[in-house]
Amino acid sequence: MRVALFTETYVNSINGVMAHVKTLKYGLEQLGHEVLVVTADKHARHHYIQDGILHCPALESKRFYGFGVALPYSRKRQKMIAEFDPDVIHIHHEFGIGLSGIRAARILNKPLVYTLHTMYDQYIYYIAPKMFLRLATKFSHRYERFIARSATALTSPSLKGDEYFKRIGVNKEFNLIPNSADLEAFNPDKITMEQRQEIRRQYSIPENRRIACFVGRLGKEKSVDVLLDYWAQTITPQDNLHLLIVGDGPDREALEQQAKHLGIQNMVTFTGMIPHEKMPAYYACCDIYVTASLSEMNSISMLEGMASGLPTLQRYDELNADQIKNGVNGYLFHTAEEMAERLREIASLSPEELQKRKEMVIETVRNRGSHELATYMLEIYQKAIAEKQKEQNRYRKAV
Repeated sequence: MRVALFTETYVNSINGVMAHVKTLKYGLEQLGHEVLVVTADKHARHHYIQDGILHCPALESKRFYGFGVALPYSRKRQKMIAEFDPDVIHIHHEFGIGLSGIRAARILNKPLVYTLHTMYDQYIYYIAPKMFLRLATKFSHRYERFIARSATALTSPSLKGDEYFKRIGVNKEFNLIPNSADLEAFNPDKITMEQRQEIRRQYSIPENRRIACFVGRLGKEKSVDVLLDYWAQTITPQDNLHLLIVGDGPDREALEQQAKHLGIQNMVTFTGMIPHEKMPAYYACCDIYVTASLSEMNSISMLEGMASGLPTLQRYDELNADQIKNGVNGYLFHTAEEMAERLREIASLSPEELQKRKEMVIETVRNRGSHELATYMLEIYQKAIAEKQKEQNRYRKAV
């Protein structure tokens, strides 16, 4: 099968969608299928294909973390997609490249699969002034309905996707596809003790401190401010815990100032953006993953942390609560006190006990690799192809 994956971010970027598409591409290719990733590239001067990636010229968007934004249509792009002749088109974003995928599916008469990765209601403030938030949200719902209704099949890595589609008036069959990670890349056994110690030295974190980490974009929707507040309310230097915040974003400076204002700057380190290929070592030097975010659609960063063996503490989020099995791969918490209690519980484990806990966490994600993701998506692709064929047959009979 030939599959075209459309995503705004793939090259020169680090985010969950990029990781998801990369894992899916690898899994499909390992199963013998041909994949073309169509993506925006702010460094490209013309359209070209290299290593299975169609690079589309794009302008840099300062508002969206410097990502590239491509025009929704290009004759050259359409010609190159037609030459690839995909059996199915799968869009992962809703902007220029996503619209390009919708158009290509219509022109080539191919089935369109759409994966919703983001709850856009929680991102409107990036593009609209406060006084226009309500109007902008209403417009975004119309826009999403158009995209969803254009698709042959709908998927999302979280039940939030199903709830969102229904809320905006889309009543189509929904397919839940849990996110996956490159389990081999994040295998902690591949990281040496020297690599782990080097990260501690780099950030001056004492050997006797257990490290809790958060990995992600530092934007309002990630609730890192809540995490810092909870930490300041309940964690003391005597707990021998350190919080490592990995990532960058528009709120980084404000969050660093918040940590200073709360008097916890000696217990918190902001690393800034770390290349994705270096992340396995960062996870491996940590002991716990913690997040207060309620905007996730099944966090890939959290999944990568689990693949690295990190017990995960997640603020309770009803539609994502099934990601955590209390006492097995982590704990859910509602309050600062609950978070602190679980942090201390894990931090108090002996090295041998913590190692056993990490092995148990890794076991819970054994079936969340590239092979499983690709196998599941192939079933959806086959259903979409069959549905498209039925649609074409109905049209022929009608005329």
